[in-house]
Amino acid sequence: MKITSQEEYGLRLLIRIAACKDKEGMSIPQLSEAEGLSPHYVAKLTRILRMSGFLNSTPGNKGGYVLSMPANQIIINKVLKALGGPLYDTEFCESHVGVLKLCTHSVDCSSRSLWQMIQFTLDRLLDKVTLHDLVNPEKTSASILEQLLDVNGEELAKN
Repeated sequence: MKITSQEEYGLRLLIRIAACKDKEGMSIPQLSEAEGLSPHYVAKLTRILRMSGFLNSTPGNKGGYVLSMPANQIIINKVLKALGGPLYDTEFCESHVGVLKLCTHSVDCSSRSLWQMIQFTLDRLLDKVTLHDLVNPEKTSASILEQLLDVNGEELAKN
């Protein structure tokens, strides 16, 4: 399980756009320069984010990308899944079969339960994190995320 560059950079672009004070938003060249990414890659990521309903675009010379809804309504779990899918899904086991056609543990797999629990826990946490929580200096965002994690820890301990 890894966070892909598409998920990382896509999230960074969304944070950058959310923090933009210009009502015109940010253009691909502006985003490219600000994040140190190629314009082609920025165009690919903004297209995914637009098609997933997180961004609106205005074409033309003065055009740019803006959020399609308030930052506090954009759930980070949905963003990451739009950019790369879940960290663990049912096809995970099919891609780790070794040299066989089927995994030797396809019927009884204790590690599958671990991956499913990790995905469940991540989903519960990331469903609580909004883009608004991340459009802050790092220390402020870290504090917000720590509070969310503490709440989740207490909830998990009670279950």
